[in-house]
Amino acid sequence: MVSSTSSTPPRPASPTPPSLETLVSHLVASKRSLSSVEQVWRGHEIIETTRLHLETSVTTTARSSFLRSGIAAQLHTLKHVHAHNKLVEVDGAQEYGEVMRTLDEADQRLKDTMDALRSTIVESRLRPVSDQPKSLMDFVDEGSVDKVLITIRESADAAQTTYQELLETNLGFSNDIRRIEDLLARSKADSPEPLALQSHEQLGEDATSVSPIPDILQDMEGRSRDMAENLESLVRHFDLCLMAIKQIEGGGDAAIKLTAGLPDGPRLEEDVANAPEPIGHQERQEMLEVLATDADQVEEVVMEIRDNINAMEVQLDAVTAYIAQLDHEHAKVTTAFRLLEKVGSQSHAFVAQSRRFITRWDEEKSKITERMEELSSLEDFYVGYLRAYDNLLVEIGRRQFMEQQMEKAVQDVTRKLDTLYEEDSARRESFKHDFGDFLPMDIWPGLTDPPMQFETRPIDGVERVPDISKSVIQRAIRRVQGSRRQSMT
Repeated sequence: MVSSTSSTPPRPASPTPPSLETLVSHLVASKRSLSSVEQVWRGHEIIETTRLHLETSVTTTARSSFLRSGIAAQLHTLKHVHAHNKLVEVDGAQEYGEVMRTLDEADQRLKDTMDALRSTIVESRLRPVSDQPKSLMDFVDEGSVDKVLITIRESADAAQTTYQELLETNLGFSNDIRRIEDLLARSKADSPEPLALQSHEQLGEDATSVSPIPDILQDMEGRSRDMAENLESLVRHFDLCLMAIKQIEGGGDAAIKLTAGLPDGPRLEEDVANAPEPIGHQERQEMLEVLATDADQVEEVVMEIRDNINAMEVQLDAVTAYIAQLDHEHAKVTTAFRLLEKVGSQSHAFVAQSRRFITRWDEEKSKITERMEELSSLEDFYVGYLRAYDNLLVEIGRRQFMEQQMEKAVQDVTRKLDTLYEEDSARRESFKHDFGDFLPMDIWPGLTDPPMQFETRPIDGVERVPDISKSVIQRAIRRVQGSRRQSMT
């Protein structure tokens, strides 16, 4: 809009000046257009609100960034603690598994040996006739084995319980760290997107680290200046309309009468009350030309002000939504920080649980090792017992052979003594026949005695070697020889 007689070059005089009604209609339209001042004031309010939002965004973003960096540092420490506890958990599981495997192997070997003892029935010839069949296991106490195994299982269960507690602690620790990381990740995902009016080039790669509000505020201020300038042009146009009407004699009163009947018509009493300053004909003609030109632009200027304020309202809504997203992000970061504080305050408990497991496992492992040595001793005893029984059968076979050799020797001696007895008897008879008639009987009382006789028999109280079959003894010999070859390898 021009709205100034000094800014327009002189033109030829208009042959037909505008009527009073036309001037009044221009004045009414101009008066109504001045209501745009409310939109201008609203524009100022929006700018002030946006400035406050900018301060809020800077503060909120700084707090969120500070919390994020602090959380990241603390998370790094907590992850080190968790990694240590996890290493203890893995090493403990590995050691426990190795100990249990060794125990199971020793237990299985012992069971196999005990099964061998149970399946080995003592030869009936070695036991009283009235005795029921018995295995080698019937002669040893199985209770000692059960006691050792029970003690080992108790220690293993205690270690397993402590390990389970460590496992649950580490799992809870891991879940807490994951929850903190998830909260941070979701807060980043919820970070405000670049506002519609801002390009990625303006915001940079990280839209969350650069606030879009300064650019929006700058745009708002530009719109506000445009609105103020437009309002000023509307005011000048109103003043020009008022001056034109006042230059007509009775124009003020006529304007009041013409607008009195209009619905929601503006009140012009105060505007037309003052007397006009006199102006020349040429100046008046130029004023009317400017007035006619500006009157056609009033509605356009009003619409431009309205469009600007509407655009600013949209921008304010976007900024408000942006601030709400920042607040939402900050709330999640704050939640993550509070959870971090809680987890951090419990970190000493996590470390203590790890140390408690190490201490308890060392104690129980020592007990298990001691009992496994007892188990190994029992196994060695039972294996030795089984081998001793085989060697017993071999010894019985050897004694049988020696007894047979003794009996054969006795038989040979008996035959030789019988021969010597018969020979001695015959020669005594021959001596008696040749010389007995000449010798008096009382010269030697033993002259007519028979030869001395000897008796060979087992000594009373000594039992014979049991009659074990050769097949049983041969199998025992093969087992003993196999055991010897195995021990050599």
